[in-house]
Amino acid sequence: MAEDQLPETLKPFFHRATEAQDRLARLEAALASTKTDVPDAELVEKINQIQSKLEEANEKVKQEQDKVEKLTSENEKQKYRILHLVRALNDADEKLEKISK
Repeated sequence: MAEDQLPETLKPFFHRATEAQDRLARLEAALASTKTDVPDAELVEKINQIQSKLEEANEKVKQEQDKVEKLTSENEKQKYRILHLVRALNDADEKLEKISK
């Protein structure tokens, strides 16, 4: 019902009721945003914690990959040395056999 169609005596009550409805709508909106802000803030905090842990884990993985790389390189060097030592040992054994005969 529009305010224009009301008798003069009811118009102040209509006006107060409209204002009350507006205030109630604003309060409900504020309450709704407050309720969603708290979980959102908690979610943001949890996301930040998870991101921090993920960054730490990524750093540890990178460190471990660096260690693996170094160990792999060292392993290849040792294999190369062993190969040459075995060849030298075989050559020495052959020379010793030739001398012994």
